[in-house]
Amino acid sequence: MPDDAHDDPAGDPAGEADSPARPLPDGWQRWSDDDERTVLVFRPDVFDGGSFPAPCLPTIYVTHGRRNRRPGVERSARPGASWVVTLYLEPEVAAPEELYDSRPDALAGAHELAARFARGEVAYRGVYQVPRESYLEALDRLTGE
Repeated sequence: MPDDAHDDPAGDPAGEADSPARPLPDGWQRWSDDDERTVLVFRPDVFDGGSFPAPCLPTIYVTHGRRNRRPGVERSARPGASWVVTLYLEPEVAAPEELYDSRPDALAGAHELAARFARGEVAYRGVYQVPRESYLEALDRLTGE
């Protein structure tokens, strides 16, 4: 079969829609990608400590198993572990995790979450215990452009 015989009607080669090579929604960049973890970040050009605080860089982690929060600790996921997609708005402020059975499904979920965030469709205010209104208003203006 020719290579393009596996293309879907949208022109995506089979499997590419959920691969790490899939183009990301506007404003998102892939910071790292390996077999166990993918990290996506939103607008690092403005979360530079000037316009927005650098620690508030919106970050999506796709991990095999739950992410270990301790720096320098390497671990492998247990067999059968779910793939976890987590949006961090700040180091200690995260949206609820989304669980997936496979890496392609988790990458597709992360892509959709990134697209919804960029369009301003993620209700992130509810994850803050103590909302910072002026910051959240500026973030509202940054998303959904």
